[in-house]
Amino acid sequence: MSTPGSAATQLIALAAGALLVTSVLMVWRRELSAQVRLLTVQGVSLAVLAVTIGLSGPASARAELLVVAALVLALRAWLLPWVVGRRLRAGVEAGDAAREDGARLNPTASLVVVALLATVAYLVSRPISEAVAAGSGAAVSGPAAFAVPVGVCMVLIGFLLLVGRRRAMSQLIGFLVLDNGIATVAFLTAAGVPFAVELGVSSDVLLVVLILAVLSRRIHAQVGSTTLDSMTELRD
Repeated sequence: MSTPGSAATQLIALAAGALLVTSVLMVWRRELSAQVRLLTVQGVSLAVLAVTIGLSGPASARAELLVVAALVLALRAWLLPWVVGRRLRAGVEAGDAAREDGARLNPTASLVVVALLATVAYLVSRPISEAVAAGSGAAVSGPAAFAVPVGVCMVLIGFLLLVGRRRAMSQLIGFLVLDNGIATVAFLTAAGVPFAVELGVSSDVLLVVLILAVLSRRIHAQVGSTTLDSMTELRD
């Protein structure tokens, strides 16, 4: 990595900041359509992060990382949000709610929990950041290493969305935030991931999203709602 004032440093800081802000906004916002748009912005930010690390890394791995960044942009910034948004619109047209009104925490309490999770993420990932920064790889030193807490915080926020929301679509979005957080940590600590690995992981995530979207539609057809609490009293 070049000097702290370089364009690469600024882009890494900008992308990491966008990833963290979009994750926090997903906890605060209740409109599912707004969360899908934030998911798109998060995918673009992750692609920018991958491109920056690829361009500032060794020339031998640059082409592969740029291909990985293109895959991230196509899948995480377009295809996955499109699938979730299409299922959301279909559910709204069928009478399902367009908001997450049954969250277990109100917005204020959720933001307090997010602040605590950010502190935990910093404390947990600090040894990792220092170890990576002390490594010999120039592509993972400096701000790329010390932005690792952002990825860890995204993982924790994804878990918060999974356990704190009651609607199936909200939990699906939480799963995608968690997966984006894992990808962020991988890019920041390992200077990117091989194309084959990213392709395999992305294919698995897409399959999971498609399955959950179909299940969400079936739940709405059978129960009349995608709120998971409405199925607690189902009987044979």
